[in-house]
Amino acid sequence: MSAEVLTWSVRHMRGAVARGEISARALAETYLTRIAAQNDVLGAYLAVPRDGEHSAMAVAEAVDHKRARGEALGTLAGVPLGIKDVIVTRGVATTAGSKLLQDWVPPYDATVMTRLRGQDAVMLGKLNCDEFAMGSSNEHSAYGPCKNPWDLTRVPGGSSGGSAAAVAAGLCAASLGSDTGGSIRQPAAFCGIAGLKPTYGLVSRYGLIAFASSLDQIGPMGRHVDDLAILLEAMIAHDPHDGTSVAAPQAERVVREIAAHSPHAGSLQGLRVGLPREYMEGEVAPAIATAVAAAATMLRDAGADVVEMSLPHTTLALPTYYLIAPAEASANLARFDGIRYGKNLADAAAPLTEMYEQTRGRGFGPEVKRRIMLGTYALRTGYYDAYFKKAQQVRALIRQDFIDMPVDMVLTPTTPTTAFRAGEKSDPVAMYLADIFTLACNLAGVPGMSVPVAMADGLPIGVQLMGKWFGEAKLLRAGAVIEAGAGMVTLRPPMMAKQEAA
Repeated sequence: MSAEVLTWSVRHMRGAVARGEISARALAETYLTRIAAQNDVLGAYLAVPRDGEHSAMAVAEAVDHKRARGEALGTLAGVPLGIKDVIVTRGVATTAGSKLLQDWVPPYDATVMTRLRGQDAVMLGKLNCDEFAMGSSNEHSAYGPCKNPWDLTRVPGGSSGGSAAAVAAGLCAASLGSDTGGSIRQPAAFCGIAGLKPTYGLVSRYGLIAFASSLDQIGPMGRHVDDLAILLEAMIAHDPHDGTSVAAPQAERVVREIAAHSPHAGSLQGLRVGLPREYMEGEVAPAIATAVAAAATMLRDAGADVVEMSLPHTTLALPTYYLIAPAEASANLARFDGIRYGKNLADAAAPLTEMYEQTRGRGFGPEVKRRIMLGTYALRTGYYDAYFKKAQQVRALIRQDFIDMPVDMVLTPTTPTTAFRAGEKSDPVAMYLADIFTLACNLAGVPGMSVPVAMADGLPIGVQLMGKWFGEAKLLRAGAVIEAGAGMVTLRPPMMAKQEAA
């Protein structure tokens, strides 16, 4: 099978399978061969089931049999996907990148997996991530780091580093990630792909191993903006298992809007785009600033009204996030004690208190421990009002900025720099600053997307679009314009270009 299939869009792929131009089995074989050849170098996958009913080959063959019988195929028929390892998958190990969940095989699927399987998608395997989704570089996985396919000495971003790297390197057609403070958008920018964090509550969180429950959101990652639209349509629905899931009429309205305005590089007449000045202040690399200006020109040329404006509480997003997210994490991770949840890693004769200490001490990595301690401190009696409560009040101000903004969306950098070198940010504060442009999106609950727009010194640059609640269709339209103008989808990371040449 030609390596050309590794460059196909999701729309092209599902159409080719439906028309019988290629079998789902052949597609799966091509990607599995690619994974076998490259994953040891890249470190993108943590688990790739090779046999059994949940393996890619078994599911792909079932899709082919379905087509042979003349049955209607789903909207993702035969499309090979990678799934971040914080999303629960029935019959396939789900570790959240942690020793505490090593070898855990869930007996049920996350709601997003139920919906994707219902549309005949083929899951190739589970993708590497920072432990419990806590990190900005994918260096905090208990099973080893993932690398950036554009430069193997650099990080792919985090926490959905494996999800981004696998798409960029042609190890899956598209992937799912999760985004708590930029964990879809930042790695998408670092790896030169597109990634979208939906409006909070639009996609079910049932079956997502929680980091910070008021911030977490599952979203799609792909080489094409249109790939995001197709995956998002398949995932959106009201879910009674998730108490934060939006009502069915609202979910259905967003699906209709996306379907009616399929992403293509068309006119943006009537769309207002803001350039918030706060995002261009401080240490933004010159190449990043140039890329944002270029994207603004593309939107203007397509008919959008691009104006300068302000989101005045942006500078408070970083300290606000790093109080709220660790506090919620400390509560969520309290259940992992080796008895209720998680693997018991204590000595056999250890009494109860020591068993807790040993299990958590040996099971949690340093970054997870750091955030648990930060969060527990902020929630302590005597500190709660000064820290956690105050952070929630500031969060309301950040949300109000988005309510008041006089535009449909804003255009900003996704990251202050291109992908940094592995080991470069040993100072936790320096690492946290890598997320400075993506945090407000989660605090407000609005949708955000990163789209690749340029290259600098051999590394991709992404720009970020953040819209109003349930404005995904508009983001996808604007993203398609940037994608067409930038022409980045034709570029290949060195390791992928070598495979195609072979």
